[in-house]
This record gives sequence, structure tokens and C-alpha cells, in this order.
Amino acid sequence: MSATTLVKQQAGPRAAGPAPARRGRRRARLIALLFVFPALLLLGALVVYPVLFSVGRSFFDASGTRFVGGDNYAEMFRDPATLKAIRNTTIWVVVAPALLTGLGLILAVLVEKVRWATAFKLLLFMPMAVSFLAAGIIFRLAYDEDPDKGVLNAAVVSVHDAFKDPSAYPTARGRQGVLTQGRDGSYGTTAATGRTVTLPMVGVLPADLPRDAAPAHRAAAAGARPDELRGVVYLDFTPGGGGRQGVVDRRESGLPGMKVEAVRAGRTVASTTTAADGSFRFSGLDGGSYAVRLPAANFAAPYQGVSWLGPTLVTPAIIGAYLWIWTGFAMVLIGAGLSSLPRDALEAARMDGANEWQIFRRITVPLLAPVLTVVFVTLVINVMKVFDLVYIIAPGPVQEDATVLATQMWLVSFGGGNNQGLGSALGVLLLLLVIPAMVFNVRRFRRSQR
Repeated sequence: MSATTLVKQQAGPRAAGPAPARRGRRRARLIALLFVFPALLLLGALVVYPVLFSVGRSFFDASGTRFVGGDNYAEMFRDPATLKAIRNTTIWVVVAPALLTGLGLILAVLVEKVRWATAFKLLLFMPMAVSFLAAGIIFRLAYDEDPDKGVLNAAVVSVHDAFKDPSAYPTARGRQGVLTQGRDGSYGTTAATGRTVTLPMVGVLPADLPRDAAPAHRAAAAGARPDELRGVVYLDFTPGGGGRQGVVDRRESGLPGMKVEAVRAGRTVASTTTAADGSFRFSGLDGGSYAVRLPAANFAAPYQGVSWLGPTLVTPAIIGAYLWIWTGFAMVLIGAGLSSLPRDALEAARMDGANEWQIFRRITVPLLAPVLTVVFVTLVINVMKVFDLVYIIAPGPVQEDATVLATQMWLVSFGGGNNQGLGSALGVLLLLLVIPAMVFNVRRFRRSQR
């Protein structure tokens, strides 16, 4: 056998080697594709198809039968409600992620110095377990303007009333035909010195009278000296019926704590407060006639607190609810990054004489910058899609003042607008706004893996 034949026989099996290897690789790819196919099918059905359908639907009218080109996109930027939604979304994107990232950073740093750090983290993270629907209902009640229902206004009213006494008779009004009502809401009459004047009031429930209120009959019968002016402010109502209007009957109660003024020539010359039986007295007056006035402050409506869900504060109020839910999330993520920081750098800074603020500002924050960026961008993506809290917390009359792009898209499409062409255009706009943040986050993750 020649050397050439021997070489060919030895090379033959080697030449046939790559074919089975290629077949093996193809088989492995096919098996991998079979495993991935269900996920790809779901991704196409739940993500790709809806996106493509929405893009196509945005070029048709409300009925979906007539092609209108870019009219929906032009209308989107002419609609005042949509412009307000874009403005509110901008406020959300600028304010909420920055506040959450800052709060999460501060809490993550402080929690490290707390003995029961795990319990504290669990407590702050618990709102994440509450659904947005339940959280919206909770804060809708907390923001209620009625202090008897809304816990925030109950606290605000308590603090306000601690520094300023509320009106004792917000529902009281003067008896018509006896007292004259001024333009400012005050009541009064005219009386001369040396006399006792009666000021009958109505509109106060007997159950709402102060506990120290006493019958006004004796005070009304008391006489006055020539240099003084006496009087009585009383509830012109006899329990159980009977009695005469404008006359102080024996069972009618005085109204204590009512401010009374004596006015002459448009100037208040004396003022006092009624006693338990509603009586008052001005002494040392010059003789003559005076206007006896009950100032409007006696009948001012009680302070009801802050209109949290009014047109002005509704968006900050909803952002506050969002912070309550997501602060724990930001704190846990930043805390995980904080635990991986090189402790030798922190200890070296302390040995060099740096205080805690300098360590936080010059070492902790720069080293945590990648984590803070990821948290911030993730929250930006999240707030662009916020829907539940805005729709549930904002009352109907101010829904338009609080609307964001997600709620506006739903309202235009299904909430009464029935214009799915314009709604699809809003959905496409929202997608275009989210994509840059998503791409940025994906690139950050890839860089961190490298």
C-alpha cells in the first residue's frame, strides 16, 4: 500500500466529522426554539400584536373605518385635556422619581444605623403589598375634606383650633324683624344708655348650646344705670313649644361667649363677651344712643381644613400617595447597593477625620451613583404609566385637573369619549416616551454585567 493511499484512508474519517457536529448543533437550536416558542407566542400575542394594532388604529377615525392619517396626532396636541395630561405627566416625571430616590437613599443610609433594621425595612416595604386600588381608596378617605372622615384634615383642624378659637355659633342668625343684618354678616340693633336691650337669636339647636349656658330671664329683667348699657343675647326658642317671639321667656337660654360691640359714629367704643346667661354690660358710656352689634366672627363657619382633592392640590396629593407606596421599594434597592460598598473606603475616610456628612456626600453617593441611576430611571418608567391612583383618588369634578396620559388614554377610548383612534394615538405617544428610558436601563444592565 502506497503512502498516498494510507494518508487518504486516515483522512477520510476526519473529513466526515463536521457533518454530525453541524447536525447536532441544528438539533440543539431546534430544541431550544421549541422551548422558547410558547414564550415568543405569548410575547407576540400580548405585546407585539397590541402595539402594532394600536399604531395602525391611530391612523383611523373614531369608528375605525376611515383613514385619517396623522389627524389624531394633530388633534392630540390641540385638545386642552390632553395638553393638561401631558403637563401633569411632566410634573410626575420631574417630581416623583427624584423624591423617591432621595427618600430611599436617606432611609437606606439611616436604617443601617438602626438596631432593628430588618423590622424597619419590612414596615416601610409593606405598602408594596397593598394593591393600588386599595391604596387609592385609603388615601381617598384620608384626603376627605370633612374632618370627621379625613384623617389629614382632622389633624390640620386640630392644630388650627389649638391656636385660634373656632366660632361657637356658626349656624346662629338674628330674629327677623328684631335684629338687622349687616352686609358683613353681623347682626345688631340700636339702644340708649340706661336701658337693657335684648338680642334674640335662632338657628341654634338646644343640644349645641354650651354646657355652662344658663337661663336668660333674670338678666333680661335687670335694670341699667344711666351711664351703662346692659343687654342679653339669648336663644329665642322655648323647649317643648310655647313662648313669644322677641320676648325672653323663663325657659329660654342665654348664649355665652358671644362677642358684643357698642358702636357710635361708625367707631367701636366698647366690646365685651356675654356671660353664661347671655348677659353683657358696657359701663362708663356717654349718654345717648349706640348701635349694639354682634360681629360676623360670632357666626363664622368652622375651619374645615385643606381642600386636598381640589383643583390646586389634587396632583401633589396623589403624588404623596404614590410616595407612600414606593418609598420602601427605593429604600430596599438602594440598601442592597449600599451593603455592597467597600467598607475599607468608608473606614479610611473616618480615620482621616471626615465626618458622616462628608462621607455621605463625597464617598457614599458617588459610589452609589449607578444604583441611584437605575432606581431613578425605573421609577421614571413607572410614573409614566401611573393610572390606578389618579383614577381612584381624584373625584369626578377634578378628574381632568389630575389626569395623566394613561388616564386620558382610557377616558378618551372607553370612559365616555369612545374615540379609540385618538386613544391609540395617546397610547403610541406614551410608548414613545417610555422607550428611551427603557433603552437606557437595558444598556445600564448590560454594562454592569460586563
